[in-house]
Amino acid sequence: MVITGKVAVVVGGTSGLGLAVAARLLAAGAEVVVTGRSAARGAEALAHLGDRAAFVAGDITRPPDVAAAVAEARRRGGPHIAVCCAGATASGKVVGREGPLPLAEFQRIVQVNLVGTFDVVRSAAAAMVRGGGTADDERGVIVCTSSIAAYDGQQGQAAYAASKAGIAGMTLPLARDLARHRVRVATVAPGLFDTPMLAELPTRARTALVAATPHPQRLGQPEEFAGLVQHIVENPMINGEVIRIDGAARLATGH
Repeated sequence: MVITGKVAVVVGGTSGLGLAVAARLLAAGAEVVVTGRSAARGAEALAHLGDRAAFVAGDITRPPDVAAAVAEARRRGGPHIAVCCAGATASGKVVGREGPLPLAEFQRIVQVNLVGTFDVVRSAAAAMVRGGGTADDERGVIVCTSSIAAYDGQQGQAAYAASKAGIAGMTLPLARDLARHRVRVATVAPGLFDTPMLAELPTRARTALVAATPHPQRLGQPEEFAGLVQHIVENPMINGEVIRIDGAARLATGH
């Protein structure tokens, strides 16, 4: 798909990976609608992105909020591209000092990461199908975000790993479902990236994670993630695939 002249919606686009994706798509000639829960972060994002971007406040776990973001993209003539970068993380062993992991915590992570992502996919895809297609003979491209934890999750990551594995697992069925509508679906599984989420870790933990990355031995930059998303959008043969971007990192057991 040629990005110039298209309309994209980036869910979770006010910081980290999502903000980098929004900036990349704008630089490639798209209009972009970004979403996030914080109006303050939304204002900061728009100041960074410029006047071809719009912000819609919303929570990925609220279907009306997801629908509102897609509706804004439709008002602008799209969406042709949808990227879901919103998510949550948490850690907790199945049985800890306080007893079993609260079921509500497991459900919360799955609701945000897996159910929320599916809601973005179904809502964006429905709008793309109604849109009628583009000069590229594609109605749309949808990119989801999984994690390398889907494949080698650490101790305490049962909920997070399950939610991200679910995203990886539904990628091919989604692509097959939407193929007849000329909508592609692919997923990126990032490793250790320099984002606000990772910044919450203690310095010692961040250093250990970097040391475990073979090459390049550093945290990934959000712009590198965004570059892969752009390539997926532009390459019509990438469909139904989950692509790791991790410097050959494999998560250790954990502590």
